[in-house]
Amino acid sequence: MNTIPAQEIKRRGIAAVDDCIAKGDLHVIRNNQPQYVVISEDRYQALLEAEDEAHTARVLASLEDLRAGRVQRGTAAELLKELDAEG
Repeated sequence: MNTIPAQEIKRRGIAAVDDCIAKGDLHVIRNNQPQYVVISEDRYQALLEAEDEAHTARVLASLEDLRAGRVQRGTAAELLKELDAEG
């Protein structure tokens, strides 16, 4: 991943980001530590889409578990009691 010091952005403005982001995602370094990540709009939209797809897959898998009887029903209190017993 590309890196750029925050001071460089202060000095050059958005042009500094434009130069680096063309090469890929960008870490902004502040106090010698990565503090921020800058990504392109296309990359951001792709990440949102992947997140939505993953969420849908988790819900579908949960529904399949429910249909297949792999889910125990009970109250939150019962679950907490069971977890305490295991600990």
